[in-house]
Amino acid sequence: MRRLVLGSLFLIGAVGIGRAALPPLGPLPAAITDPDLARSDYAEHCGGCHGIQGSAAPALLPELRGRVGWFMCTPQSRAYLIRLPNIAHSRIKDNQQLADLVNYMVFGLGGASVPKGAKPFTAQEVAHERQFALTSVSLKAERTRYVEVAIRQCGAPAAMRRLYPGQE
Repeated sequence: MRRLVLGSLFLIGAVGIGRAALPPLGPLPAAITDPDLARSDYAEHCGGCHGIQGSAAPALLPELRGRVGWFMCTPQSRAYLIRLPNIAHSRIKDNQQLADLVNYMVFGLGGASVPKGAKPFTAQEVAHERQFALTSVSLKAERTRYVEVAIRQCGAPAAMRRLYPGQE
């Protein structure tokens, strides 16, 4: 029995290490001042819920991998990403460091979902949008609204309506 438990723990650990070692889907913008710190910040502050590689399915929260870039489609949905409570109220107080984290998430994990010509977040933009953190709205309703805009205006796939691919 002990061997089975130890073997299972080893397998779980090996799978976890393998997933963490996967490269991002898309190229990281040069605007990220420290890509290693951005990746580490994402893992520490976001990866516990959204998954180290941006995929936590079947958890009932949005999958980021290959999808989060669609929110760069309009100025409003772009601002939404920074206004999310866990980003706007992040323990990361340095706005450039937070911009780097979000740029890692959007461009690295979002990959091909980022619209052509989308600009990376700046420290100034993050500082401005953090002032308008979403607190009294339904995050689900806000996400739904911006997903519909991305589908209509930017060609995002209708599957974006689901939190993760394959969700019923």
